[in-house]
Amino acid sequence: MHLNIEIKARCQHQEAIRELLLERDADFRGTDDQIDTYFVVPNGRLKLREGNIENNLIHYQRPDQAGPKASEVHLYKPADSSSLSALLQAALGVKVVVDKQREIYFLDNVKFHLDTVKELGTFVEIEAIDANGSIGAERLHEQCQHYLRLFAIADEDLLQNSYSDMLLEKVG
Repeated sequence: MHLNIEIKARCQHQEAIRELLLERDADFRGTDDQIDTYFVVPNGRLKLREGNIENNLIHYQRPDQAGPKASEVHLYKPADSSSLSALLQAALGVKVVVDKQREIYFLDNVKFHLDTVKELGTFVEIEAIDANGSIGAERLHEQCQHYLRLFAIADEDLLQNSYSDMLLEKVG
């Protein structure tokens, strides 16, 4: 398990953020077409991410609030995600599927996503990651606040819900 402090926001200026990241020599990991299948679970969220770059079974718990929020994240890298998907669908049932194109960047321990989500639009995510407990929540919050200011993200663009919640609201 590791600790993330993360921010998700609507973003109409992805190109400007991309340029700021590249000016700072961010490590561009690539563009990933990802399908996130969320399963029905009693606690937290369980999703299987299937992409060209990232393939993980992810369980996390975090509050629904705008701005920086803490997540406790458990990751598992399956050898065969399609078999695992079939097993989880049969055992738990599918809650919702999120289809997105994601550009992935890193600056030190901070991960950035420039997302285009089908049916929802364009977004930016900032994830300050403490993989081994050496950074601490206070420093992670400071990092998120720094990038919020740098990227000129307005308070009204901050999201409290996940893409899965937003899609479920559209359907419901």
